[in-house]
Amino acid sequence: MAKTTSKKNTKQPKLHKSFKRSYREDYVKSFEVPGIMQHFFETFKILFKNWKLFLPFLIIVVLLNILFVGVMSESNYSQFQNVLNETNKQVGGGEMNSFSKAGLLLISTITTSGLSGNSSEAAAIFSVIVFLIIWLVTIYLIRHILAGHHVKLRDGLYNAMTPLISTFVVFAVAVIQCIPIFLLIIAYSAAIQTDFLSTPFYALLFLVFAILMIVLSGYLLSSSIIAFVAVSAPGLYPLSALRTASELMMGRRIKFIIRLIALIILFIIIWAVIMLPLILFDLWMKSFEWTAGIPFIPICLTIMTSFTCIYATAYLYLYYRWMLDYDEK
Repeated sequence: MAKTTSKKNTKQPKLHKSFKRSYREDYVKSFEVPGIMQHFFETFKILFKNWKLFLPFLIIVVLLNILFVGVMSESNYSQFQNVLNETNKQVGGGEMNSFSKAGLLLISTITTSGLSGNSSEAAAIFSVIVFLIIWLVTIYLIRHILAGHHVKLRDGLYNAMTPLISTFVVFAVAVIQCIPIFLLIIAYSAAIQTDFLSTPFYALLFLVFAILMIVLSGYLLSSSIIAFVAVSAPGLYPLSALRTASELMMGRRIKFIIRLIALIILFIIIWAVIMLPLILFDLWMKSFEWTAGIPFIPICLTIMTSFTCIYATAYLYLYYRWMLDYDEK
């Protein structure tokens, strides 16, 4: 049965751009893509099948992070261990097992910005540049791999940086779209200092305000994330990439957000499975005096962070390609 085409623009519907009514048949799209688990495995498959490309790239990224961003110093990591041991003795009576210590060390390291060894403004700028290198090179390599081309890592490093300025423009737009979340953080800090949330009614109002701000930024950022992928295409300008991403995400935002949540859960599992045994090994290894100064865990954290960025980029690009290929059918 043909769909109703009255009161809608079948060529290029521009929805939610004015106070005019948007009709459901304009933005509901059928979309058949592999499931979430298959999405995970397809991403792993393309990375491990082409390990001769991505392993050297991972090594290069880790070296760039160490040279320009820095890693967490071993002394800071040792301070985490000492504070945890003292807390365990004072609060838990020394009954905390090694696995619990490893879990708390991992959580405290991540939540206290321990993934970077330098908190200066220069280090923050370099970290953004390294992330953009990871993003553009990974997309360049996977695009040519999926096209059946014989691509070398050298080609990606030399040629993938072409849309760097366009990517910066999309990044600036994404930062602007995060303003509601920034306002939420400022409002929360002010509410804590003034005991505004101590009154249940005001706390409820703030909760409604927080939900609205998060939903607004999430709605805007969902298409900007895809625009990050789209702008890497040769010859595509930033505003065109944002418009293309908005059209691709029309009626698909919830599905995309579910994929992002699934990706975050996957990373939590991977980090727990890989890092907890490494931290336990480090706790055992540091029982020997000659290993006290070896930054084993900081280097492992840098490697895991770099791999996480590469995997997330491949994961998002595959989803973008599936949407693009489906719409072109």
